Amino acid sequence: MEKAVAQKKIEELSKELHEHNHLYYVLSSPLISDFQFDTMLKELQDLEDQFPEFLLSNSPSKRVGGAVTKEFTSVKHKYRMLSLGNSYSKEDLIDFETRIRKLLEEEVEYVCELKYDGVAIGLRYVDGKLIQAVTRGDGTSGDDVTTNVQTIGSVPLELKGDYPKEFEIRGEIFMPLKAFEKLNKEKAKAGEPLMANPRNTASGTIKMQSSKIVAKRGLDCYLYYMLGEELPTDTHFGNLEKAGEWGFKVPNVSDRMIEKTNSIEGILDFINFWDDKRKDLPFEVDGVVIKVNRHDRQQRLGFTSKSPRWAISYKFETEQAVTSLNSVSYQVGRTGALTPVANLEPVSLLGTTVKRASLHNKDQIEKLDLYIKDQVFVEKGGEIIPKVVGVNKSARPDSAIKIDYITECPECETELVRKEGEANHYCPNENGCPPQITGKIEHFISRKAMNIDGLGGETVEQFFKAGLINNIADLYSLDPLKMISLDRMADKSVNKIIKGVRESLSIPFEQVLFAIGIRFVGSTVAKTLAKYFKNIQNIKNATLEELINVDEIGDKIAESVQEFFIDDKNLEIVNRLTEAGVQMAIIETEEEANLVKVLEGKSIVVSGVFYQFSRDELKKTIEKYGGKNVGSISKKTTFIVAGDKMGPSKLEKAAKLGVQLVSEEEFIAMISEG
Repeated sequence: MEKAVAQKKIEELSKELHEHNHLYYVLSSPLISDFQFDTMLKELQDLEDQFPEFLLSNSPSKRVGGAVTKEFTSVKHKYRMLSLGNSYSKEDLIDFETRIRKLLEEEVEYVCELKYDGVAIGLRYVDGKLIQAVTRGDGTSGDDVTTNVQTIGSVPLELKGDYPKEFEIRGEIFMPLKAFEKLNKEKAKAGEPLMANPRNTASGTIKMQSSKIVAKRGLDCYLYYMLGEELPTDTHFGNLEKAGEWGFKVPNVSDRMIEKTNSIEGILDFINFWDDKRKDLPFEVDGVVIKVNRHDRQQRLGFTSKSPRWAISYKFETEQAVTSLNSVSYQVGRTGALTPVANLEPVSLLGTTVKRASLHNKDQIEKLDLYIKDQVFVEKGGEIIPKVVGVNKSARPDSAIKIDYITECPECETELVRKEGEANHYCPNENGCPPQITGKIEHFISRKAMNIDGLGGETVEQFFKAGLINNIADLYSLDPLKMISLDRMADKSVNKIIKGVRESLSIPFEQVLFAIGIRFVGSTVAKTLAKYFKNIQNIKNATLEELINVDEIGDKIAESVQEFFIDDKNLEIVNRLTEAGVQMAIIETEEEANLVKVLEGKSIVVSGVFYQFSRDELKKTIEKYGGKNVGSISKKTTFIVAGDKMGPSKLEKAAKLGVQLVSEEEFIAMISEG
């Protein structure tokens, strides 16, 4: 066959197979038989083997898999991949809806959708082609699993229609119940252990090294949210409709999998409908998601550090199991907080065997009036973490023993303390209690903190037991000869750890501040403190009043920061980290140092469409020049950077409060002074 003819045939077959794939997996309306489809696919594969120079980047042949991924690459999300706030009662939903109306001061349209029980995924498309598929990870970065996702039939490799040049669409990869049952039948036949449940199986499958095995597992995917600079409509619902036209598998209106409403009654009706009907679905769902429909309303409501304020998930009531409480043990976390754990007679719950469950704290044990040997009711909080929720007191045996909450740390025998107003007991021996020491080190090396490659929880435990490390500063004086003498430590492992420790010296100050583990100082608070005080010495020397004066820093955080720097052992560790070369100050380039902070002290809202900046670039520029980005308009707003298509409700609120509107050109002129 001539090359020109082969190229044309490959393009024609690819186009036809993409269309038939969409008809089969997304629309469930196949026009040809499986045999015909397989014959066409075989013809395409043969041509691609013969003429590899004409292999298309999004060829339908990639659906069958074959590539082996030895290590998944970590990718930073362009848009943070936040999780949703959860509710377990309809009262929570009523509060959510009331709060939204109060904040927006107008009638609001909501979109109700099913909450799929699978693995969150972000798909990036450029020029209508799938470029990258990334897992949620920690919300800031995830793993690139593109090769595996390409094998999922309902994920289009190539789009049709009037799609934007570049955008991201997010959804949930899950394992249909039939595929799960088929897999377990195959495993039973082979004498292999069965998979626990579809969600865990989907999660494990998407991270398998062989895409060929992934292709055989029969994963599916629903898409439910679009992000980008040039989205087709101003509403979440409208964008999903357009996504369906382009070839994505999106919730079906006719099957009532997605629905618009402007009332709490409509939301509750949708929940009640699916609470009853969810058992008829061919896949698992664990709740319903409610989102504000209009994007300008979403922007006004903004985000917390962990989740959007404009959306909430409602979890269906969970399955319960009854079993015996054999004993109670106590776990000590990195902050010293004590968590009592129920050790149970093993019981099956939602496809998994439960042996342990949280009892939260002493108050919860007393509230339950819990005895050893009691028959207890166990359920999964949010269908993830098992917890004891009740006791069958009528079945209590005469030999049952009342639980006496311990008074000493089970790890180091230090007397426990409980601060006024706090639920948990604490071990105050933070520098001498083994799980606190290893917990602090594990936190320090984690991805959102110092991101030290090559180290994990098991290695930290091994190094601690061998006496190589006793605090986070010891990581910077590790002895390679002592490391290599330990079990499972080869040259390659040692070199990787040493390299990871060395590279952590370039981690910026705000991450270091989070990493050192001051109680109540999460990543967002650490960034705020770092920006305000500039270096560790200024934070150490700050008075309580100076700390509280920082935006969003309350009494509890301020007191915790002061307590940390009063402790001589903590000061010694900070000094050793500083001597090792860890970044203990915000490092500004000469250009940044010379910038005039023309936006210092100003609270700024960004709204509309811009042409010389993306929205992210605009927000970074505001921070660079000393300003603060805020999500909603209030009396405290200094001005709004107003682009094209700014929402009428925002314009109205700005006029009502007398907030100044600044155009993109005026903003550029304003910062040019800096």
